[in-house]
Amino acid sequence: VTEFILLGFFGRWELQIFFFVTFSLIYGATVVGNILIMVTVTCSSTLHSPLYFLLGNLSFLDMCLSTATTPKMIIDLLTDHKTISVWGCMTQMFFMHFFGGAEMTLLIIMAFDRYVAICKPLHYRTIMSHKLLKGFAILSWIIGFLHTISQIVLTMNLPFCGHNVINNIFCDLPLVIKLACIETYTLELFVIADSGLLSFTCFILLLVSYIVILVSVPKKSSHGLSKALSTLSAHIIVVTLFFGPCIFIYVWPFSSLASNKTLAVFYTVITPLLNPIIYTLRNKKMQEAIRKLRFQ
Repeated sequence: VTEFILLGFFGRWELQIFFFVTFSLIYGATVVGNILIMVTVTCSSTLHSPLYFLLGNLSFLDMCLSTATTPKMIIDLLTDHKTISVWGCMTQMFFMHFFGGAEMTLLIIMAFDRYVAICKPLHYRTIMSHKLLKGFAILSWIIGFLHTISQIVLTMNLPFCGHNVINNIFCDLPLVIKLACIETYTLELFVIADSGLLSFTCFILLLVSYIVILVSVPKKSSHGLSKALSTLSAHIIVVTLFFGPCIFIYVWPFSSLASNKTLAVFYTVITPLLNPIIYTLRNKKMQEAIRKLRFQ
């Protein structure tokens, strides 16, 4: 086998065109929105704080995660023969898990940042120092790299000599492993332990951190509670949309859920668009910085 066939979305030509236009607009908005956030955070002096440093990193990871899968998916919507080379498939999976693992880690770091800001405001600047932030950013990239390389090194050596059809919109580990010509039970368990448990553990840690914040806020003020509820409820929605499909696909990766393309669209197409909207663009300070930057 030198290439894999991606089934992608199938249906009438009109439906393919509809998906092409929809996903093209979403991807364009994702790239523009995340670049706007990165430029604003970098150029605006009022946004040189730990929160916006982390948001800028999140925007970069979102844009990269979407770019690893969405352009290929959009191009395939206009072609009848949807193929990808074996090494192209491995490369796509490498970057997907690289940026995905880094983003999961960064979301936990952001939850810790919000906890310190809300529950320990007087010590916020001392705790979230520039040195610690740089360490956190580097840590997220290291975890993402270790997460992906540990799986890709084992997958790239598998022999593929029979079936080459992947029932998804992009290459993903569970479906690619099933195409190998040898027994892969041990590797399947490793994928569950690596990707599945990482997704599930990060999701639980985030929920616990949000609960701790909400329990701590009433001691401060009712205004703080309402503000925290508004912010964290939006964050929980995005986190659920991102981690929910990941948990279903990688905790039970070799069931019928593994071929559910709708779940794949959520965490690779929809969530990278929602993150800049929920986390950043609805922030008043960010809106003011964008307006000032536009006038300048």
